[in-house]
Amino acid sequence: MASSGYDYIIVGAGSAGCVLAGRLTEGGANSVLLLEAGGRDNHPYIKVPLGLGKLHDHKMFDWGYDYEPEPQMSGRKVEAMRGKVIGGSSSINVMAYVRGNRGDYDRWDRKGAKGWTYKDVLPYFKRMETFEGGEDTWRGGKGPLGVIVGHAPDPIWDDWLDAAKDAGYAVNDDFNGKEQLGFSRSQYTIKNGRRCSAAVAFLHPARGRANLTVETDAFATRVLMEGTRAVGIEYEQGGEVKTAHADKEVILSGGAFNSPQLLMLSGIGPADHLKSHGIKTLVDLPVGQNLQDHLAMWIMWARPDNTSPFRDLLRADRISTAFVRAYLTGKGPATIPPSGLAAFTRYNQELTAPEIQFLFRSAPSHPHMWFPGITPPYDDMFGIRPVLLHPESRGEVLLRSTNPRDAVRLVPNFFSAQSDVAVLREGYKLGLDAVHQGPLDKFRGKRVDPPDVNTDKEIEAWIKAKAITAHHPCATCPMGAESDKAAVLDPELRVKGTQGLRVIDASSMPDLISGNINAAVLVIAEKGADILRGQKLPRAEAA
Repeated sequence: MASSGYDYIIVGAGSAGCVLAGRLTEGGANSVLLLEAGGRDNHPYIKVPLGLGKLHDHKMFDWGYDYEPEPQMSGRKVEAMRGKVIGGSSSINVMAYVRGNRGDYDRWDRKGAKGWTYKDVLPYFKRMETFEGGEDTWRGGKGPLGVIVGHAPDPIWDDWLDAAKDAGYAVNDDFNGKEQLGFSRSQYTIKNGRRCSAAVAFLHPARGRANLTVETDAFATRVLMEGTRAVGIEYEQGGEVKTAHADKEVILSGGAFNSPQLLMLSGIGPADHLKSHGIKTLVDLPVGQNLQDHLAMWIMWARPDNTSPFRDLLRADRISTAFVRAYLTGKGPATIPPSGLAAFTRYNQELTAPEIQFLFRSAPSHPHMWFPGITPPYDDMFGIRPVLLHPESRGEVLLRSTNPRDAVRLVPNFFSAQSDVAVLREGYKLGLDAVHQGPLDKFRGKRVDPPDVNTDKEIEAWIKAKAITAHHPCATCPMGAESDKAAVLDPELRVKGTQGLRVIDASSMPDLISGNINAAVLVIAEKGADILRGQKLPRAEAA
């Protein structure tokens, strides 16, 4: 059994792990081992923004998780895609950059995650980004993460904004700035025409450092513990069992599913559950007991003109040329996703944070390449997707067995809180109202899905039959106050009852933010790196 020693061991080269590896090795002070179960992130579909469709259609670089059959959703298994590659899910996601609402972070602080208010995290958001709109009170201009405003070349987006105004919504220049509510142009983690994943922004610039070791195809099997102190990691690589020892700390950054699994396999988790698998409990903690994810469903209409720019682009000769051009030069139509907007709203006007996020499509769910005389083009569509931002339902991550290679059981308990269905139902109605404004008349053909749903009961039944995840699982090892029995971590991301062990990833979130979670995961890692280094940025008092 091979063995080696480092200051820090980071398990998982996803969004958080890449940030941590990059920051902790700055200046050469710390030796870091970064373990990744997947492989390298050099595939063209990862690099070129428009390659995301192929990544998803073929489930490339994916752990292959599914949620357990859900009784409230007709016993359906909902897929739960997670990135298994350098960069993790930031290498395969839709690149949306959404910080969430300032109230989300203030709520975390009120719930016991002291030091995580909006004013605490805003300096880290600014430090990590270069926003193409320029630096100001809320946005950064010198960070490694490139963030652009999406301008997909489709006339429907300008008319969508006009329709939003007619429906009574504000049009917001920057939902990651002073105010989140309203309809806005999308923002993406794209730089120089290519995906700017956490690996591109934070890890690749650090790969030449002598104090950083990155091991791919390295499958972590357990945390090595001496009593309640973490001292290293056991992992499998190339058919060999290896160990690595950490002189300072072990950091789990495997994500909302894998970090809980590794903790439980190592004797840290709910005592009764561990006992049922014959695992000796070292620390009894509610690991995996707070699973949350965003649910959403597409409402789709036919586009009667069948002449969207994206449909034209997908003609085989055009898209092939555009893809090669994007890969080689970072220019052209394949460098920007086809969705042009993001929107955040509420139907309870007494709330300060949004309840619903709207996502948008200017094409059907699975558009395909076509060519005259060989493959016919698809029937054009457009759609709106209401997302339930703050579900009350809570699920859990459970061990399937003591074999680390056996995927965990993901029990979501979606819609176990009836209020979640009610909020999505109202989101459905708000989406319909926006679509039926005059500026969209020329684009709006027959409603394709759902074809005939009108009453509240019918809407709710359709939601349960059609809702899928937005791929934002989190909060399975939440941080909170020391006295909070539901918290797994303290506000400095240390696993309670242990020494030398932290979880820094989406698991750490106390609950869901108001939007896509990748930006929040990155900022948790940014702040977490400073906590480990014994430093912090000053609070943003003026924001």
